[in-house]
Amino acid sequence: MTTRLARRVAGFGTSIFTEITALAIEHQAVNLGQGFPDFAGPDFVKAAAIAAIGDEHNQYAAAPGLPRLRQAVAAQWCRDTGREIDWVSEVTITSGATEALCDALLALVDPGDGVVFFEPAYDAYLPDITLAGGNAIPVRLHPPTDGGGWWFDADELRAAFARRPRVLLLNTPHNPTGKVFSPDELSLIAGLCQEYDVTAVTDEVYDRLVFDGARHTSLATLPGMWSRTLTVNSAGKTFSVTGWKIGYVVGPASLNHALRQAHQWVTFATATPLQLAIATAIDEAPARGYFEQLSAEYTARRAALISALQAAGLAPLPCEGSYFLSVDLRPLGIDDDRAFCRSLIHDCGVAAIPASVFYVDGATAPPVARFCFAKSLATIAQARERLGGWRVRLQG
Repeated sequence: MTTRLARRVAGFGTSIFTEITALAIEHQAVNLGQGFPDFAGPDFVKAAAIAAIGDEHNQYAAAPGLPRLRQAVAAQWCRDTGREIDWVSEVTITSGATEALCDALLALVDPGDGVVFFEPAYDAYLPDITLAGGNAIPVRLHPPTDGGGWWFDADELRAAFARRPRVLLLNTPHNPTGKVFSPDELSLIAGLCQEYDVTAVTDEVYDRLVFDGARHTSLATLPGMWSRTLTVNSAGKTFSVTGWKIGYVVGPASLNHALRQAHQWVTFATATPLQLAIATAIDEAPARGYFEQLSAEYTARRAALISALQAAGLAPLPCEGSYFLSVDLRPLGIDDDRAFCRSLIHDCGVAAIPASVFYVDGATAPPVARFCFAKSLATIAQARERLGGWRVRLQG
């Protein structure tokens, strides 16, 4: 029997993360490629999950999510933005932010509709657009050239909106670049969304991880944007429990209703005891000073990886948010980031991700390697030691 793949998935291929992880395991490399912590999540969060299981909260939750977690998310949104929202109709719990993003596009995009997004982009965006039958409209983020940050051409963005897209996907803080979109940039984006009647889906999973005085602003809080924005977040990133896959979406009732039409047939519901644990985490985090601790610990990890890369002769690009650092390989005379990342594993035992995989056309992408610092200081120290050997070979 010949297996025929549907056209919507036939071109997906094998993820670069599968390849890099397999190579990292084969060569016992320090894995700074995949974006997940290698350290334990908070004890109070894990204890809440154990308690919920022990209390027999082990059956299906309602499809939109447990009331207690939706109430906690609504209260957090009010604390952070000053806007009171209706937990019943304006919050939906999903199996991770990745499911929420797919649900949103399936719910909002008809075949042939355009979807604007910035590239390099989180690797799920293009497959999600493809699954929904949409047309990808990428807008290029350019690496810094004058000591500033990653930037985009405003005229290119305007031209993308002139193609009358249905949806904008916006990721800030941004994976893989670490860019935090500025108030002026967000104002421009908001104005274009309103001018062209575009719905925004914002991916804000790294909202608690900003550095050097950068400030995260939700697009939904700008004038005129609440009614046309779904804001996606992830408790897995915030509380270092990525394997729990607890995501949530905040937005107006009409857009949440649309999202739920897809969600109910994708996963239906998300793990009940883990929802209760995340509700406890969100409720207790402010009094425990958890977010301040999280920021301090990630600031230290970022500094450690910056130092390790610089010691190896690699110059990391600015990182205002997320837990990724990028290195432009062109100053080293390297024009193939895939070959570089493979050789780094073979020669040094350190794994990174070639950023060209985050572009629609990787052949036109600048050669950049992405390193993850959601790792223990011991792991980063081990990577530093191994990268030192790479510098010796480079100089030789």
